Amino acid sequence: MDTRRLQILAELSRLGSMRAVADVLGITTSTVSQQIAALSREMDTALIEPAGRLVRLTPAGRRLAEHAVTILAAVETAHRDLAPGAEPNGTLRVAGFATAIRGYLLPIVVDLAATSPQVHVLIREHEPAESLELLAADEVDLALTYDYNLAPAADDPTVSATPLWTARWGLGVPADAEPGDGTTLDVFARFRTHDWIVNSRNTADEEVIRTLASMAGFRPRVTHQADSLDLVQEMIAAGLGVALLPVDFPTLPGVRLLPLATPDVELRAYAVARHGRLDWPPLALVTDLLNATASR
Repeated sequence: MDTRRLQILAELSRLGSMRAVADVLGITTSTVSQQIAALSREMDTALIEPAGRLVRLTPAGRRLAEHAVTILAAVETAHRDLAPGAEPNGTLRVAGFATAIRGYLLPIVVDLAATSPQVHVLIREHEPAESLELLAADEVDLALTYDYNLAPAADDPTVSATPLWTARWGLGVPADAEPGDGTTLDVFARFRTHDWIVNSRNTADEEVIRTLASMAGFRPRVTHQADSLDLVQEMIAAGLGVALLPVDFPTLPGVRLLPLATPDVELRAYAVARHGRLDWPPLALVTDLLNATASR
């Protein structure tokens, strides 16, 4: 249904004549008549009837004019809500990995309840590939993802990725392992006979491990998979293998974290949205807050 035609019908209900409508809207009387006739065909019912030399709305026309006022008000509200610079209002659907949600998004959600109560955030915990699939299917508005400097994500021209933060990673090993010195490749070579633990829902860390192991001259024996960093640490403490861990992540008593340098291993976090969506006020607000939180 053409909202322009609804506007003409609402003005006809208010002003009572096609000439008055034409004058107010800056169009011709003929255009008013044509648009009302087209609207009548769309609704499959007569909306006006002759009244002497003028016309008047039929009962159906009066009822549609009432609906038109409500519809046009809703459209105007939508324009205000969606316009860049408008007060953020609406539900933002976010999918992201646990660390980003726990450390960055949840504090923002708590603050929004006080500062922007009209913005509601729905959260789904997913690994990057899963989040990007949801974004492509328009099931979420924002994806919090990551890759590694040694396993960069493929470029996707349909989305816009805003860098948020980087985090250094080391190698988590049993606490009784010798610390040793040397480069990343030296560290990897010392654990060439160990089992290796990788993520169960994402392949980026496994790609990093296999790349560095290859550079160190061996093929890693990848045996265990776990998504939770807490569980990964418990597996390391139980002697099940070694794994990549973030340097700033608190370690369990049974885990030693060995630094990796030359080459460094860095996780890079992003806020990803579809092109053309970043000006939507709730999305722009949360992305800006994520940037500010990451900067601090």
